[in-house]
Amino acid sequence: MSPTFASLKYFNYRIWFAAALVANVGTWIQRVAQDWLVLRELTEGSGTAVGVVTGLQFVPVLFLSTYAGLIADRVDRRKLLMCTQGLLGVLALALGVMTLTGVVELWHVYVFAFLLGCVSAFDNPARQVFVSEMVPADKLPNAVGLNSASFNAARLIGPGVAGLMIEVMGTGWAFIVNGVSFAATIAAMALMRKSELRATPKSSREKGQIREGIRYVRNRTDIVIIMVVVSVVSTFGLNFQLTSALMATNEFGKGAGEYGILGSILAIGSLAGALMAARRQRPRVRLVVMAAFGFGIATGLLAMAPTYEAYALLSIPVGFCSLTMMTAANAAIQMSVEPQMRGRVMALYMIVFLGATPIGSPFVGWVGEQFGARWAVGIGSITALAVAIWAAAWTRRRWHYSVTYDLWHSPRITISYEPDGDGTLTERAKVEHGVELARVQRREVSDSLKIQELQNEKQKG
Repeated sequence: MSPTFASLKYFNYRIWFAAALVANVGTWIQRVAQDWLVLRELTEGSGTAVGVVTGLQFVPVLFLSTYAGLIADRVDRRKLLMCTQGLLGVLALALGVMTLTGVVELWHVYVFAFLLGCVSAFDNPARQVFVSEMVPADKLPNAVGLNSASFNAARLIGPGVAGLMIEVMGTGWAFIVNGVSFAATIAAMALMRKSELRATPKSSREKGQIREGIRYVRNRTDIVIIMVVVSVVSTFGLNFQLTSALMATNEFGKGAGEYGILGSILAIGSLAGALMAARRQRPRVRLVVMAAFGFGIATGLLAMAPTYEAYALLSIPVGFCSLTMMTAANAAIQMSVEPQMRGRVMALYMIVFLGATPIGSPFVGWVGEQFGARWAVGIGSITALAVAIWAAAWTRRRWHYSVTYDLWHSPRITISYEPDGDGTLTERAKVEHGVELARVQRREVSDSLKIQELQNEKQKG
C-alpha cells in the first residue's frame, strides 16, 4: 500500500475514514445552508447576523475545552464520541424540521449554534485523540494527514451539493441530510473491533488535573511555540470565508457563484497539503514554523493579486501551506505527549486554534471595512511572517541548534542540536531524543512479546 494511505490497512481506521468522509460532507452542507438561511431567509443579507452565529458556535470552545479535554482523558473515547456525534445529529435534525415547517426564527438559529458549539467542545478533543487508538504510534502522522484530507475532500463536494440541494429541495433538507450523516460515524464506531483498539492509559479522578495540564504545556516550550504560531496565524490569517467574500465582491465585482468557487479552489491546495502530510513520518516544530512562513509569503502575494483569476490561482499555495501547518502541529503535539495527558493538551490546542475565530474574524472584518479588502488579507500575511520569524529566532537562541543547507546537489536543510556548556543536551534536544528513545523502547517491548509468543508456541508443539 502507498505510504500516503498506510493507515487504511487497519480495519478500525478504514471504516472510521469512510464514515468521517460522509459526515464531513454533511458538515459542509450544513455550513452553507446555515449561512444561506440567515442571510437570505431570516434577514435581508445581514453579515452581522452571520458573524453572531459563527461566534456563538466557537465561544463555547473557549470555556469548555479544558474540562472536555479532561473528560477525554478519563472515559472511553469511543463511547464519548458516539454520544457527541448522536447529539450533533439530533441538533441538525431538529433545526431541519423547524425550517421545513416554517417556524424557525433567527433567535432559534442562535440557540442551535450555541448548543452545537457546546457539543463540539467535547467532541473535538476526543475525536483528535481517538485517532491514536486506531493506528500504531508510528502511523499517527499519516492518520492525522488522512483525516485532514477527508475534511478537505468533503470541502470540495459539500458546498456544491448544498447549493444544488437548497435550490431543488429547500434549506431545511440540507440540515436533515447532515443530521442523517452522523449515523455513519456512530455505526462505524459500533462496528469497530474493540480487540484491535490500542488502549491508552486513562487519567484518574484527582483535584487540579486541569491545572496539571496547563502546567504540563507551560513546561514544554516546543508545544508552547506550536500553539503561539498556530494561534496567531489562525486569528488573523485563517478567515478565508470572510476575506474571500470581501475580495470577490468588493475588489473584483463578482457574485456568490464566483465566491463559492474560491472556496473549492482553496480546498485543492488544502487537500494536496493534507496528502503530503500523510507521507511524513515525524512532523516537527520546524515544519510548523516553515509552513507559517510560507503561508505569510503566499497570503502576501494573494493580497496583491491583480485579477480574480490570479487570486483564485494563488489560493492553492495558501491552502497548501495552511494545511501543512495545521496537520504538522496536530501530529507533532500528539506524538510527543504522554497518553494520559493527550486529551487535555489537545483541548488546549483546540482553544488556541478554534477559539481564536470569535476574536480574529471581527477584527479582520473591521480592517476590511476601514482599509479595504486587500488589507484584510494582508494583515494575515504580516502577522504570519512576524510570528514565524520570532519563533525561528527564539528557538535558535533557546535551543542552541545550527542550520546547514545543501541546495545544489540534494536539496536539504539539516538542523543539529548543540550541547550546553556542561555537555548535556539542550531542552529541545532532550524532547527530540526522548521521543526517539520511547519509540525504540516500544519497539523493543513489541519484539520481546513476539519472541515470548514464539517460545510459548514452540513449548506447546
